[in-house]
Amino acid sequence: MSDRTGIFAGDDPFRIARDWLAEAEKTEVNDPNAIALSTVDADGLPNARMVLLKDIEDAAFVFYTNYTSKKAEEIDAAGKAAFVMHWKSLRRQVRVRGLVEREDGPAADAYYASRSLKSRLGAWASDQSKPLDSRATLMAEVARITASKGPNPPRPPFWGGFRIKPLEIEFWADGAFRLHDRFRWRRDSLDAKWQVNRLNP
Repeated sequence: MSDRTGIFAGDDPFRIARDWLAEAEKTEVNDPNAIALSTVDADGLPNARMVLLKDIEDAAFVFYTNYTSKKAEEIDAAGKAAFVMHWKSLRRQVRVRGLVEREDGPAADAYYASRSLKSRLGAWASDQSKPLDSRATLMAEVARITASKGPNPPRPPFWGGFRIKPLEIEFWADGAFRLHDRFRWRRDSLDAKWQVNRLNP
């Protein structure tokens, strides 16, 4: 579109998203890669929570979690998810909706190995989203795992990544008098061409 210039310019939405994230990393105080991830349960009731986006690939957005968690169960059942990434300092947001597949191969192994030892042990110790009687119980499990797994624990078989392959990406930037700039990239399937439209604020 003729007026898609400046921060909205380009023919690759993933590159635009990476550029925006790189800019946010210079201004956001905490977790510029935080996303509000939305899933839907078996009854159609939505769930939302904050997670950290770990990669923007050439065709997908990737985050990691425990596969026994509620979000993972809902993603596996629906095969779809959405998220919004919002930066107050830049007054911008990116919204994504798409299809989801697991990343439980070498990329997941490499990311797990890059985490701090305490985070790697914590991944083993936490039965994520399940009831917990006390923090002391959790810390006791961390101690048990530390003793049994040692200083270089392997990636748990129940922990890995999800790759969101978008059918829709919207770039939003704050405008004067709430006349915001919004551009939606949309396609009917993963192998279809993107259609880009400016949206009303």
